[in-house]
Amino acid sequence: MKHYHLPAFLALAGATAGACAQGAPGSAIEARMKVIVTAIGEGWRAPQNGSGDTALLLNTTPGYSVAQAGGVSGLPVVNGLGDDRLKIRIDGMEITPACANHMNAPLSTIDPSQVGHIEVLAGVTPVSAGGDSTGGTVTVKSPAPLFAGQGERLLTSGKLSLSGRSNGEAINASVSASIASDSMSFGYSAAQARGHSYDDGDGQRVLGSLYRSTNQAAVLALRASGQRITVRAGTQRIAYQGFPNQYMDMTGNDGTFANLQWLATFGWGELDTSAYWQNTKHEMGFFTPERPGSMPMLTEGRNTGYALKITMPAGDAAKVRLGHEVHTFRLDDFWPAIPGSMMMGPQTYVNINDGRRDRIALYGEVETRHSARWNSLVGARWESVRMDAGTVQPYASNRMNAADSAAARAFNAAGRRQRDGNLDLTALARFDADANTTFELAAARKTRSPNLYERYAWGRGTMAMTMTNWFGDGNGYVGNIDLKPETAATLGFTAHWHGAGAADWFVKLNPYYNRVRDYIDVDTLGQFNPYMAMGARGALLRFANHDARLHGANLSWRMPLPAGRAAGTLAFTGNAAYTRGKRADGGDLYHIMPLNALLALEHSSGAWSSQVETKVVARKDHADLRRLEPHTAGYALLNARTGYQWRKNVRLSAGVSNLLDRQYADPLGGVYLSGLKMQRGALQPLPGYGRSFELGLTLGF
Repeated sequence: MKHYHLPAFLALAGATAGACAQGAPGSAIEARMKVIVTAIGEGWRAPQNGSGDTALLLNTTPGYSVAQAGGVSGLPVVNGLGDDRLKIRIDGMEITPACANHMNAPLSTIDPSQVGHIEVLAGVTPVSAGGDSTGGTVTVKSPAPLFAGQGERLLTSGKLSLSGRSNGEAINASVSASIASDSMSFGYSAAQARGHSYDDGDGQRVLGSLYRSTNQAAVLALRASGQRITVRAGTQRIAYQGFPNQYMDMTGNDGTFANLQWLATFGWGELDTSAYWQNTKHEMGFFTPERPGSMPMLTEGRNTGYALKITMPAGDAAKVRLGHEVHTFRLDDFWPAIPGSMMMGPQTYVNINDGRRDRIALYGEVETRHSARWNSLVGARWESVRMDAGTVQPYASNRMNAADSAAARAFNAAGRRQRDGNLDLTALARFDADANTTFELAAARKTRSPNLYERYAWGRGTMAMTMTNWFGDGNGYVGNIDLKPETAATLGFTAHWHGAGAADWFVKLNPYYNRVRDYIDVDTLGQFNPYMAMGARGALLRFANHDARLHGANLSWRMPLPAGRAAGTLAFTGNAAYTRGKRADGGDLYHIMPLNALLALEHSSGAWSSQVETKVVARKDHADLRRLEPHTAGYALLNARTGYQWRKNVRLSAGVSNLLDRQYADPLGGVYLSGLKMQRGALQPLPGYGRSFELGLTLGF
């Protein structure tokens, strides 16, 4: 596997265990401004473990975790900040979830097999990497177009991949092919992920966790004399996807996108421009006997935007970047009446009517190499965020809908148009103390405006409130038009000790501190019994601004171990992460991962590469009491994998996850709502995956 240098200015320190290693400290300054946590291009392979969830590709990165949702819709969390607090870009597109449960989260719109490059920048991100976020930026790119050499005949290539896991009988299949001359390239890819409901460590079926997703994409690229134009278009069809920690399931999700990028090099510098359009039609309801019901909910969202970035030299040791971006999002969310229902009819429930969220941004940054040891980057970004929504209506004005009827009248009478002016500032510095020691210091002010649901979800009836929930906690939420933007002041430090080569030793330590003014949290309005089960409690909550503080540290390492030349190479790698998040007025923040570590022993010899790892997670003692977040027990999972590169274009892989079949609950998994509905009793944390055997095959041609 090809390895890349991982200098971290910011909150994600180190490498992914078994995926990346540290490179030479003499890399170009451009490379130093990114925290690349997974390898790129031909050296990177999607893990063949039967998972169709792109969010899991970064799962071995210190400080990174995934809040479990559907089978392909995990929500990333970086150093305690996740979901909308992260800027996620896919081939330059900013995709906003078109769902009150965020079931169609941005990373769910691309299959892991279609990813050619993925990186995460945490906390103190350069202003050119995006705004409207406080936790960092995740950038995903499809494989770059291939071209034949000058004067060569047509270049053709293709790849077929199959993988699966026994738990849930999950299968992933993908195919890609391309044909190119020296000036034109065309490619096509298709992928399907499918799985039944999985079993926990006790062999019990986790109800309503099945899914099926299909993604297709085509790319056409042209290049000539320092310029390249790339056009991508594609579709996604999620036929169904169960969400055991939500009240609803996905019964259909159709997405379509198109984007255009023009890269050009001139005598004065570089120009990078792009434009995109993305549309989602989404339906929630129930589709399986594992959790029956009837309640259709329809959503349509549309993202459009463009970006312009100019990079120019400023003397021999500096570069200037100037940029302008526009992103618009439109959302309609409505729930058709159910014929004959006393509660859900006779009118269509209008949840979000013509929701609008428009962002316009300008930024500039300067990257400077002051000496052989000192580098810096400083930048500023200004964004104007305009939001609005139309009038709404409840199912009816009868007694059963009295709370929603009163809330609709109040919402319609309120002034709903909002405008935020957000300023981001970033300063980063790096000092190479000697050939084996590097120190990095970074500080930033980052801002995020509320999303449409945080401001405009208006229902006050218990059922309506529980339909707005992307947290998997079983609670109900109502919006707040008067919310202020979050403003995060972040400070990060990284100490990096390393050897001379990419496969040599390294240790990286990264403490960080984050103070968020007007953090969008909740106030408690009341409580209820989910599914009217007397042994279960849920909270009715309103989004509200409260100051918060987060701090923690990430540690990663690689230590080669003695091994004879005939035995290949052996290394002890791993990472550990600790995050603590609290509100200034008391209480813990939601979805904070407890202390955790990944310990791995890696071996490679010729065509073989193998790894045995242990994931250790401490007990979750610090829980959000306002959200009734459950405590979870500590656990350790043992995993083993091996791969064999047979000839040039054939790779076989095998592995087993949770080898000891431990019963556990992921601290970010939320609550097991589908189990409560079908089995009653008390509300429990969502169980994690039991033992699973995995196989994979990749054929190149």
